[in-house]
Amino acid sequence: MAKITYIQHDGAEQVIDVKPGLTVMEGAVKNNVPGIDADCGGACACATCHVYVDEAWLDKTGDKSAMEESMLDFAENVEPNSRLSCQIKVSDALDGLVVRLPESQH
Repeated sequence: MAKITYIQHDGAEQVIDVKPGLTVMEGAVKNNVPGIDADCGGACACATCHVYVDEAWLDKTGDKSAMEESMLDFAENVEPNSRLSCQIKVSDALDGLVVRLPESQH
């Protein structure tokens, strides 16, 4: 299991054990983390699972695909460390990952 810290816009934190092979979005949805809407269910088709990856983890989460880059155009307040959490596959190497959630997904 990889421990992932989800930090809400107001600073509230939830640390969740997420099984390798799932996505950061699936870990959030399965554990009722507020702020990850995941309207498309993880198909990279909506941008409602937008997160900000902590700078220290950017290299470990991999590169954004062209599709993810395109979908991020629909997200609000996109930053260089913005990712769609449905596109970040959890592995043991992501144990300790920290992601911050935007104020709103819509």
